[in-house]
Amino acid sequence: MFRSKIIVVKIGGSTLGQNDTTLEDLVNLQKKKVPVVVVHGGGNAVTDWLSRLHISTRFVQGLRVTDEDTLKVVTAVLAGLINKELVSEISRRGGKAVGISGADGAIVMGTNKNRELGLTAEELTVNSHLLKALLNAGYMPVIAPVCINARAGDRDDNNLLNVNGDTIAAEIAAALDARKLIFLTDVPGIYDDSRQVITHIDVGRARNMIESGTASGGMVAKLEAGVIAARKVSLTRIIDGRVAHALIDEIEGKGKGTTIVNQQ
Repeated sequence: MFRSKIIVVKIGGSTLGQNDTTLEDLVNLQKKKVPVVVVHGGGNAVTDWLSRLHISTRFVQGLRVTDEDTLKVVTAVLAGLINKELVSEISRRGGKAVGISGADGAIVMGTNKNRELGLTAEELTVNSHLLKALLNAGYMPVIAPVCINARAGDRDDNNLLNVNGDTIAAEIAAALDARKLIFLTDVPGIYDDSRQVITHIDVGRARNMIESGTASGGMVAKLEAGVIAARKVSLTRIIDGRVAHALIDEIEGKGKGTTIVNQQ
């Protein structure tokens, strides 16, 4: 029903400030019958809770290295606290949302091929049936980046895996044949070598920026996600979610930022 109209929005905890309008924008879009799937992060909150619990954390190319203790905190904070806070805030604003993780209904299965990252999924498979059912019923799925370990086979294996939020958003957008994937970030877009925002970038240039080291930190994951999404999604946008009503402006064609397109 919604296949050609779905928008996937990835929101990070750093963009949800006290005066943020993202949740208000999401509710307004839903009231306008725009089918929206939300994927959220929350890495800063996870790091804060790890610190409180005296659990060390480190990153490799912008991705968190996840051991068993870290995975427990990631699951509790992302699939629990942050997910339910977002759903409750959307409900308070008059929206209809269902909070789930990639593990619910086996929506997302993954494997932790790169052992350097520990219990972090990289190769994902998405089952979109539950998401489509929720959208058709008038609900906004709000998804935490935790998935099922596809290789878990005995009692010593971890059944859950941590997932980078940008990666899971891209895979979900591709599986849904979404018309647009929007990353709400805390920067105006992707920068070039001279710190100017790149307005348009194709998949080839995105790969070059990753391989050359021009892109660094969290932007690597977003560029990689844009490359993943480009298989099925016509347009990926990276915009500054700190700007008031940035999401509405984006939908109305007035947004600024970086566009990733599947053109070589």
